Amino acid sequence: MRLSWLRGAALIVLAVVLVSCGGAVEETPVPMDAAPATAAPSYTPPVVAPESHDLTLADVERLMEELSNWGRWGTDDQLGAANLITPAKRLEAIALATEGITVSLEHPLLTEEAPDVPSPFQRRMLGVPEPTTEPAFYGSVSDNYAISYHGYSHSHIDSLCHIFYKGQMYNGVSQDTITEAGCPNASIINLQGGIVTRGVLFDIPRLKGLDYLEPGTPIYQEDLDAWEEMAGVTVRPGDAVFIRTGRWARRAELGPWNVSQEAAGLHTSTMPWMKARDVSFLGSDVALDVVPSQIDGVRLPVHQLTIVAMGVDLFDNQDLEALAETAAAQNRWEFLLVAAPLAVETGTGSPVNALAIF
Repeated sequence: MRLSWLRGAALIVLAVVLVSCGGAVEETPVPMDAAPATAAPSYTPPVVAPESHDLTLADVERLMEELSNWGRWGTDDQLGAANLITPAKRLEAIALATEGITVSLEHPLLTEEAPDVPSPFQRRMLGVPEPTTEPAFYGSVSDNYAISYHGYSHSHIDSLCHIFYKGQMYNGVSQDTITEAGCPNASIINLQGGIVTRGVLFDIPRLKGLDYLEPGTPIYQEDLDAWEEMAGVTVRPGDAVFIRTGRWARRAELGPWNVSQEAAGLHTSTMPWMKARDVSFLGSDVALDVVPSQIDGVRLPVHQLTIVAMGVDLFDNQDLEALAETAAAQNRWEFLLVAAPLAVETGTGSPVNALAIF
């Protein structure tokens, strides 16, 4: 009787709150086993005809046209594929946080110069107490940070003004708009509100039964399809996709190498697949492109196609080792992704500590 009375009282309180907010109360109670309002809608992925593995500069130019999102969200748009993250998409993603497990995707900032760290993170302590002085009633200590984050060293996110193609940025904006003051268009400030969406991990070494991929290994569309089938996960519009190559696992075992000259990563032929799935963000534990690119005359074609043509911001140098272990332990390769870049006006990107929440 007491439990029944408490339930009745709770419903009355809920009704009062909703009516005071202008809401309506359903007369029929929702069953406990009913699907939540944030359940993902049914989705059938489009069929994408595979591109050739032997692409040329002409193919890259063709794909720049075929995969373009210029004008899709208006001629003045600066968000690009981040527009695909709707309020409904955020709620769908939040519903994935069921275990309360958080995993950071940021690799600890590297402070020692190495073949893959030409510009180490620099830190200078300020106000260090003198050991010979009398302790003050109140004291404090601080530090100064300096970081050159673009490249292959530090976990960061690229803004849409970071890459050009034939003198133009995303949505056809001229590179001439950029000055010493920065990027007045499509800068990282547009993501100040944060990134909240469904993240999906593609663990390609696990797919192939390896600890890591060897540098220079290309990842093709058939690998993406095979992982979806093996993991039982499907990329949907608005998702943030992360590609694990095992870069940090290999570095821990064999030491650093010049990642800018040789790295496993996505082959350019995977880009029509990514565009067809309408991904909002892409990331990896290196800089996404396979290096060398296997296309004469183009160094980073995936960067060009994603950032400039598709308007997809990139998460570079993410540490996906703990994420892979957690996902395997949970036997689920989707998670809530939360990331908040620094609010830098006219910035070309930002160091970032992205979080995966299970």
